[in-house]
Amino acid sequence: MSVDNKITDQLNKKYQDLDQNVNTHLEGLLHSKPIDYWDYIQTDALLNLQVQRTIFPDEMVFLMYHQVNELLFKMILWEIDQVAKKEHISAAFFEDKLMRISRYFDMLTSSFTVMKDGMDVTQYNKFRHTLTPASGFQSAQYRKIEFSSTELINLIDNRFRETIDRNTPFEHAFEHLYWQAAGKDYKTGKKTYTLTVFEEKYKDEFIRFAEFYNTHNLWTIFKKLPQEVREDQDLVKAMRHYDYTVNITWVMAHYNTANHYLNIGGKTVEATGGSEWVKYMHPKYQRRIFFPDLWSQQELDDWGKNI
Repeated sequence: MSVDNKITDQLNKKYQDLDQNVNTHLEGLLHSKPIDYWDYIQTDALLNLQVQRTIFPDEMVFLMYHQVNELLFKMILWEIDQVAKKEHISAAFFEDKLMRISRYFDMLTSSFTVMKDGMDVTQYNKFRHTLTPASGFQSAQYRKIEFSSTELINLIDNRFRETIDRNTPFEHAFEHLYWQAAGKDYKTGKKTYTLTVFEEKYKDEFIRFAEFYNTHNLWTIFKKLPQEVREDQDLVKAMRHYDYTVNITWVMAHYNTANHYLNIGGKTVEATGGSEWVKYMHPKYQRRIFFPDLWSQQELDDWGKNI
C-alpha cells in the first residue's frame, strides 16, 4: 500500500468515527488558504493589546512585561492540567511536566531584571499612581497555579492554619488565604477596594477551581503514587526545585524588584493596591511551601530566613 493510500484510509477512518463525510472536509481543504505565521500567532491582535494610560515611555515596559508573565502563567496551567487529568502517571511523565513548569518559572525569575534594571525609577513612581488601585496580587492565573500545585491548607495565612483543616468549608478557607493579607485588615475584617473587586470577579470561579484541585493538585497526586515512584530521586528533585523556585526564588526576585522602586531613601511606600507588600511578599512571613513533606525539619524552620 502506498503512503498516499495509507493517509486516505486514515482520513476515512477519522471522519467515520466522527460520523462526518470525509469528502466534505476535503473540499473545505481544497478552498482554504495556506496559513501564514502572522495568522497563526495572531500577531496583529497580540501587538494591539498594549494600551498605555500615561505619557511615560517606561509604562510600556511595565505593561508588556506583565502581559508576557500572564502568557507564561497560561503555559504553566496547561502543563498542570495535563497532570491533573491523566489517569495513570509514571515518574517520568510527572518529572517531565514539573521540569517544564520549573523552566517557565526560571524564565519568570530571571526576567525580573527587565523591570528592576529596565525602568526609570522616576518614571515608575509617577505612572504607578495612574495604575491605582490595580495590584499584581489580582492575577487570577497565578492564584490558580497555587490552587493546582498544593493542598489548600498550605496557602492559608500562616496565622490561621491551626484553625483550618480539610473539612473546613471552602468559603471560610478562602477568607483566610495568605494573599488576603494584601487587601484585608484582619482586626476589623474590612477589605480594600482592590480585594473587593477582585473577589467580585473571580471568587466563585476560584472556589469551583479549588474544589476540583482539592483532590487533583500536584501534591495530592504525588502522595497517591506508588511508593517506588514517590521515592524516585529525580522526581523528588524536580518537586523540590519547583517548590523552591516558585516560593523562594521567584518571590524574592519580585520582592527585590518592588523594593528597588518602593523603598526610596529608606522610606517604604504602599504598593498600588495599598498592600503592606513587605510582609505579604516575603516568604519568611507567609511560609508558602507546596510540598512540605519533601523538606527536612531544619529546611522548614529556615524557610525564607537566610536570603
